Amino acid sequence: MTSLSIHSTTTLNNGVAMPLLGLGVFQLPQEDTAAIVSHALSVGYRHIDTAKVYGNEEGVGEGIRRSSVPRDEIFVTTKLWNADQGYASALDAIDGSLSRLGLDYVDLYLIHWPMPKVGKQLESWHALERILEQGKARAIGVCNNTPIHLQQLLDKSDVVPAVNQIELHPHLPQYVTRAFDRYHGIVTESWSPLGGTPHRGINGGERRNVLLSDPIVTQTAIKHEVSPAQVLIRWHLQNGLVVIPKSANPERVTQNTDVFGFELDGEDMVLLDRLNDGQRVSRHPDDVNQ
Repeated sequence: MTSLSIHSTTTLNNGVAMPLLGLGVFQLPQEDTAAIVSHALSVGYRHIDTAKVYGNEEGVGEGIRRSSVPRDEIFVTTKLWNADQGYASALDAIDGSLSRLGLDYVDLYLIHWPMPKVGKQLESWHALERILEQGKARAIGVCNNTPIHLQQLLDKSDVVPAVNQIELHPHLPQYVTRAFDRYHGIVTESWSPLGGTPHRGINGGERRNVLLSDPIVTQTAIKHEVSPAQVLIRWHLQNGLVVIPKSANPERVTQNTDVFGFELDGEDMVLLDRLNDGQRVSRHPDDVNQ
């Protein structure tokens, strides 16, 4: 197996290098985001994932400016929110995100949800193709797309998405979508990689993050003398996935980078794969339409 490090990248289908490990900032308060982002960059992260709807793009930009890391060494992702789908509105939306970030370009711009009942993803995708041509994004992609959603784009567009960012963890390993992505040269990126806490009303919605306390995960952590979160991050990396764990705790942000001094063996991977029960943190993409 190829040796992994915090500097490991994958090459997107347009030649852009994307770090395998990133920091997600979903639900980070605007007032805390700059400090967390600056800290993350200081301990080795070079990939930050935000979105308009997170309400903290300004904090991400401030955190980048506070750090001593050159802009061209940082991979920044943001996303087109549902209310901004459509050709003209998507072109406006990227300008708004760049203004809030204080950046001339992002490294990756994603459509946040396909919203199949609304039917604007293809129109929005054509706008992203234009954004790519304009140099406002170095790569473009989608989030939460199933093979059906992706095929609709592939059939009627010239640019293959570089990335498909989807909910993915041992409870929901997304084998079919990963295989489709791989066949078409699309990188699969995992959001909610540690299992998360289900939104209210989703699969019961009241349970805590049971994945981090699952006996298989905790026993594997004891075996390797690491945390359950580190086990799960390592599982993603060894599956060839881009992974963006989120934390508002600087110590955990640092700990989440310490996943390169051990390797899950074949038995570990098999046991973790057996946790697949189809449980989602969020809704199925077909059910998100606003």
